[in-house]
Amino acid sequence: MSRKNSFMFTNKSHSDKGIMATILGVISLVTLIYTLVMSYRNNGNIPRQYGAAALLVTIFAFVGAGLGMVSKTERDKFYFFSYLGIFLNVLALLVVSAILYAGAYEIGG
Repeated sequence: MSRKNSFMFTNKSHSDKGIMATILGVISLVTLIYTLVMSYRNNGNIPRQYGAAALLVTIFAFVGAGLGMVSKTERDKFYFFSYLGIFLNVLALLVVSAILYAGAYEIGG
């Protein structure tokens, strides 16, 4: 069976806002993973800078999720990075929420 070579030409491109949302999501998750690993290594004794990093992660995640949602409304664009950015930023917000919940109710300690 021979397969026909078919090409589809399009002028679509990836949304710059979607790419930025993905970058912010990756930065947020990498920062959270680093702070969690370092906190575990220090038996929970962490400097204040880790709390400031978590605050910045929260801000980045909100901005990234907003950028992802705005980029989803653009016309004639590919939406892969928009969806990926939204997913990564919501995941970062959920991790920050879980950390705050665990700290407020002393889960595991």
